Amino acid sequence: MLPAPAGRPSGGFPVVDRPGSPADAATPGLRPRQRTPTAPPPSPSSPVAPQPAAVHLDVAQADVPADVDLTAAGTRDWVHWGLRGAESTVRKRDGSGEIADEGGRGDRVGHDVSPETFSWRDGSPVTSSTATTTGVSACGVGSGFALAVDGGGEARTVRLYAGLWMARGRLEARLSSGGETTVRRLEDPHTTHTAEFTVRFRAPKGAKLLLTWTVEATFGGCGNVNLQAVALR
Repeated sequence: MLPAPAGRPSGGFPVVDRPGSPADAATPGLRPRQRTPTAPPPSPSSPVAPQPAAVHLDVAQADVPADVDLTAAGTRDWVHWGLRGAESTVRKRDGSGEIADEGGRGDRVGHDVSPETFSWRDGSPVTSSTATTTGVSACGVGSGFALAVDGGGEARTVRLYAGLWMARGRLEARLSSGGETTVRRLEDPHTTHTAEFTVRFRAPKGAKLLLTWTVEATFGGCGNVNLQAVALR
């Protein structure tokens, strides 16, 4: 019996070279063991810039409540016209001051015949008033009022209390930043008619809501539009 070659056991199972051993690397024709590719580490995400809020403008029309509580309706700001004559205005004390009277065409006349009443408890220069029927009016085609309300970037609600006598009134609402003009009309050829116009809007900081309330047609006498109050919240 010949002696076993050096380095090999003399009995038992034969030795099988395993992949990955030095012998495997030296054997022609064998491919190296393939490994699943390792995914690269995720790159840090870039911060997402906040998107500017979309502009918005919507106008609804309804009857005026029998008594309007301006303190409750204008939690941010409010203005009432005509308490002590055509040039008289009362504002919310410590309000935001974001409602601006931009004038308008025609002569203003004070009145005290509004079908609804207006009350407040936080006014200046008149601290409080209960159930006043006062307001201002302007007669003749093209006459009326122009108002502006600051935007600020967030959603806001404006309530405009206005009316007419023997006329057709035209309300135009638009944003100073651009976009379409929304139009609402109110008409009564015989007597007085009033409305609560609710304007919901969102405008960028520095932009304004622009409102005009004017006489579009008259039906006799001094057909006019009138203005009682505006409230902002």
